[in-house]
Amino acid sequence: MSGGTEAFPDLGRHCQHKECNQLDFLPFKCQGCQQVFCLEHRSYRAHACPKSDHNSRKVVVCEICSTSIETTGHGELAEKALLERHEKSGQCDPRKKKKPTCGVRRCKEILTFSNTCVCKTCQMKVCLSHRFPADHQCKKDLATAPAAAAANGVSRFLLAFASKNAKDCAKNDNQRSSSSSRAPSIRSH
Repeated sequence: MSGGTEAFPDLGRHCQHKECNQLDFLPFKCQGCQQVFCLEHRSYRAHACPKSDHNSRKVVVCEICSTSIETTGHGELAEKALLERHEKSGQCDPRKKKKPTCGVRRCKEILTFSNTCVCKTCQMKVCLSHRFPADHQCKKDLATAPAAAAANGVSRFLLAFASKNAKDCAKNDNQRSSSSSRAPSIRSH
């Protein structure tokens, strides 16, 4: 079934989806099954392509040494054969299997994909319970906080204002303590 119109018979192609057969002037050729489809049926899922995994890449992880081995995904038997070849190659060493732990002192939490956080200020890998800078003694955060505050003009003003108020409060406390030694005054309204 070729495409086109009566005036231009070689223009366009018909969608090869069994229920569509739409004439498409910009058809898509499936990389898996090599058939031509319209925009609606171009994805593997839309036309239920039997060879949708022809270019897929898959990684198998060795259970003995935690090494990732790339496979093309040709089935479970091929994966087992690949793992057997890896084990016999001499590269598979159970001593290489190392589990990363939390970087916080005395924390022995093993870091996995789902419970690992990287601190945005010091770039340290930590577990979920130590994800905030205050929880893991973030070095960069503590050193840069006063510098960042001093660099900002508004922050300088607030720091000066707070120190002035603290001095005023100290004066008021000294006056109160000296007045408390005197006889209490009673005021009437």
